[in-house]
Amino acid sequence: MEEIEKNKKKNYFRELLPYFIIILVVIFIKVFIVSPIRVNGESMDSTLHDGDIMLLDEVSYRFSDIQRFDIVVIHREDEYLIKRVIGLPGEKIKYVDGKLYVNGKYVKEDFKHKKTNDFFAIIDEENYFVMGDNRTNSTDSRSFGTVSRDQILGKTSLTIFPFSRFGNKK
Repeated sequence: MEEIEKNKKKNYFRELLPYFIIILVVIFIKVFIVSPIRVNGESMDSTLHDGDIMLLDEVSYRFSDIQRFDIVVIHREDEYLIKRVIGLPGEKIKYVDGKLYVNGKYVKEDFKHKKTNDFFAIIDEENYFVMGDNRTNSTDSRSFGTVSRDQILGKTSLTIFPFSRFGNKK
């Protein structure tokens, strides 16, 4: 009788083991690889919409550099912001008549965005200049300054909800 009870416990554990492994893998992925992130506000219209749920890629920047026009999630004070990288460390950026110039050369922006007022910024060697695509309604580096690499949690481009907007955004 005792042997039967031991076998039942072993079988029960064997049945549950795959579920424990799945839970551990999901926790590992959530903590170290990707996390869901919700778009809050209209600063990235028309690329992203308020309420969109995206996946935050927390791994890519461990193996590659941050690129101009990447959509990134930054941690600033007590909030998470989704913005687009416009300027890289050491660059001089300027907007004139809604056109971007980097170190004096015109750079085409291949995504929808609202024009911004003319401005000029010099980015130091350790920071990045970020802006929302809805340039007329975005709190970004124009107001709070550049962001450090440590403030950039990762990049995001995959919208997973709502399903009607599922896919990569650029």
